[in-house]
Amino acid sequence: MHHLLIIEDEPVIRGALRRLLERHGHQVSEAESIEAAQAMGRLGDYKLIITDLRLPGQPGNAVLKMAPDVPVIIMTSYASVTSAVEAMKSGAADYIAKPFDHDELVMLVDKVLREKQKERRAAALQTDVDQAYPVAGMIGRSAAMSEVCNRIHKVAPTEATALIIGESGTGKELVARALHKYSRRSDAPFIAFNCAAVPEQSIEAELFGQHQSDRFRPGLMQTAEGGTLFLDEIGELPTAAQARLLRVLQGGDHDGNSGGSPNVRILAATHRDLRKLVQENAFRSDLYFRLRVVELTLPPLRERGDDVIELAVFLLDRTRKQLGRGPLKLSREALDAIRRYHWPGNVRELSNAIERAVILCEEDIITPDLLAIDHRVTGASTAADLSDRLSLEEYFRVFVLEHQENMTETELAQALGISRKTLWERRQRFGLPRPKKRS
Repeated sequence: MHHLLIIEDEPVIRGALRRLLERHGHQVSEAESIEAAQAMGRLGDYKLIITDLRLPGQPGNAVLKMAPDVPVIIMTSYASVTSAVEAMKSGAADYIAKPFDHDELVMLVDKVLREKQKERRAAALQTDVDQAYPVAGMIGRSAAMSEVCNRIHKVAPTEATALIIGESGTGKELVARALHKYSRRSDAPFIAFNCAAVPEQSIEAELFGQHQSDRFRPGLMQTAEGGTLFLDEIGELPTAAQARLLRVLQGGDHDGNSGGSPNVRILAATHRDLRKLVQENAFRSDLYFRLRVVELTLPPLRERGDDVIELAVFLLDRTRKQLGRGPLKLSREALDAIRRYHWPGNVRELSNAIERAVILCEEDIITPDLLAIDHRVTGASTAADLSDRLSLEEYFRVFVLEHQENMTETELAQALGISRKTLWERRQRFGLPRPKKRS
């Protein structure tokens, strides 16, 4: 039962409204003015206030400031667009013009109450999440993740360019989104662009726009105006595009003309060692230092201790809800397998394993066989391990030759942090065609 307040100076109308709403299960108090309503108690204690716009003493919309958290429906005899707009602008939940149909008012009351209830639930859920996890979406209580979360809170409110480093699947885009969410640009666009997912010849047009005939087709730099542009796999950016991006960061205009710098915050990420790429002349040193104003390093899942269990439980609950499944649990053996596994694909691999298990599970317990964890992969060289020792081309050659017999092209591309198209292009460039399977 919801406790509602009606403020109306006409006793006949006020009484009729009270009886109508009581018949529909509401508890109703009534007053003839704002002053009389205040004398009855705290206005913030009601679930909904219905008030006439023209009242003796203070006007009805004065109640909006007195009870800012309570939804208010404004009644007025002036059935005009102007009065409706003004009522909504001043913060009213909705507006209804006299004379109105009783059923119309009842439906409006129910709608406003439902919407307010949804807002309260969402706010309560967000509070729970914020209390459980220092950064929304970032799950884990290990020392390494606590350091990442602390740095996010320090860096986000600034306009500093940030470089996010971590193996594929560790959640670099999630960190970028958190930096955007807690920044002053949170209401503006967040645009993510994977530099490895677009052919080299198209990257500049995608990022900076392109002049076509007599018009200019905007790129992502223009689309992100006022917001944040996240450049994933920045190490794959071609040399020409690196020079163009550097000009933007130095104050050059993003459509190629001279002028002021675009109002865009740049965040970048990579799973590669950019310092080595700089030493190999594969990445511009001046751009590297422009991007690396602040550096955030994400730990691989294997170094996060019991975070892997907390993540697995969270992913299981989220996935089974998305797939419409009832409650599911991970068996003790499955938890042990998750804890022992190396997780070379990090959180992305864990998420895929959980989703596969939920799809295949026919009972209410997930067992190790449903996770399909291959512990033989644990000791193999990872893309990150190889990238620490080899040049770009050597690293690609060694990793592909070592794993192509046991991995599909999709799995190879995911492990390398590139798209299938980029994988194919590099195979052609380095003379490493996919070997045909023997019959």
